[in-house]
Amino acid sequence: MPSCRLREFPSYKSSRLLQPTAHPNCSPPPSVALALKLAASIMSLAAESPSPSMSSLSGSDDFSALLDAELEFDSDADSASPADTSASATSDDDDEEEEEDVVVEVDTVEQGSTKRRRVEEQHQDRGTAMRPDEDAIGSFKDAEIKICPPHPGFLRGLCIKCGKIQDEEDVPGVACGYIHEGLRLGTSEIERLRGSDLKKLLRERKLVLILDLDHTLINSTRLHDISAAEMDLGIQTAALKDDPDRSLFTLERMHMLTKLRPFVRRFLKEASNMFEMYIYTMGDKAYSIEVAKLLDPGNVYFGSKVISNSDCTQRHQKGLDVVLGAESIAVILDDTEDVWQKHKENLILMERYHYFASSCRQFGFSVRSLSELMVDERESDGALSTILDVLKRIHTIFFDSGVETALSSRT
Repeated sequence: MPSCRLREFPSYKSSRLLQPTAHPNCSPPPSVALALKLAASIMSLAAESPSPSMSSLSGSDDFSALLDAELEFDSDADSASPADTSASATSDDDDEEEEEDVVVEVDTVEQGSTKRRRVEEQHQDRGTAMRPDEDAIGSFKDAEIKICPPHPGFLRGLCIKCGKIQDEEDVPGVACGYIHEGLRLGTSEIERLRGSDLKKLLRERKLVLILDLDHTLINSTRLHDISAAEMDLGIQTAALKDDPDRSLFTLERMHMLTKLRPFVRRFLKEASNMFEMYIYTMGDKAYSIEVAKLLDPGNVYFGSKVISNSDCTQRHQKGLDVVLGAESIAVILDDTEDVWQKHKENLILMERYHYFASSCRQFGFSVRSLSELMVDERESDGALSTILDVLKRIHTIFFDSGVETALSSRT
């Protein structure tokens, strides 16, 4: 299914800049077509893929709790304490065998150029074998940890499950530095986390929404690119006003101005009731975090889900391989189609937001910018208001079509 886009009007003389594109031949509107495509994808997944086994969902419990906390918008991942969990297996003849968890704590202490690793074992587990002449209180120098491989992932070079130092033979997996600095997860662990997240979202009647920043939710310009007309209108002074409702900001460390797109705050609030949201930008990490603070000052929408260019696995391309949400329920909002070569069927192309003069020049518009005209998109019928209605229809079609029920019975 081709991606859909809202029609672009190059003239900025009207305050109503955006309108939905008409669809000839009575074809379904973009929202219906995308929702049906997502539904077909989910039905295919439910029919062809076996549901995750309980054994696949029970590994690396401690660190998984940390990742789950990140997925649930924990704003302080570094101080979060993973919850200990336990599992039990019941046989047909009513004999019950208890499984004891192994809690592996890895402390990394840097003293100069020397790094020391201490592994503390709190319980004896069938996956850990001690020498016969060693008791549980003795030295752990001779302890043999056989929990891994496979290793679910590595955090700063140490396995998140057994504490083993990563070597060249270990599969590096996918870097997920936006969750925790230095974190790399293996394919099986990513699939396990996606399965767990999918169950949670279906229970909450939510899908996954991937949001671009520049020209989609905001428009930014460097201070040295401000036009003479913008300078005369005092745009830099306006960005410094102490107004809680303002939409124009100065990013002092970046030497930039950032303008929030009209309706963006209400858009995020309403979309968060239907979607688990990620930011995914080709901008650098420092910039994306600063903009995320403007969009989500209370850190209630995104948490650590702010993905930047340093997290991409392919140059000049965005991919869902680094997103811990299921691709089959993901909707992408972006103004650039070319960066989503592998995921065009999940993409809704957004009309570009050109507020600053430098943005107009960048895309070849020989017109006065919105800032120079001192006008803006209307909140009531601008791009974000229009696309919010589309997202509501997608959500309704998905959850009211019975697809969610079919998938839930398979997970």
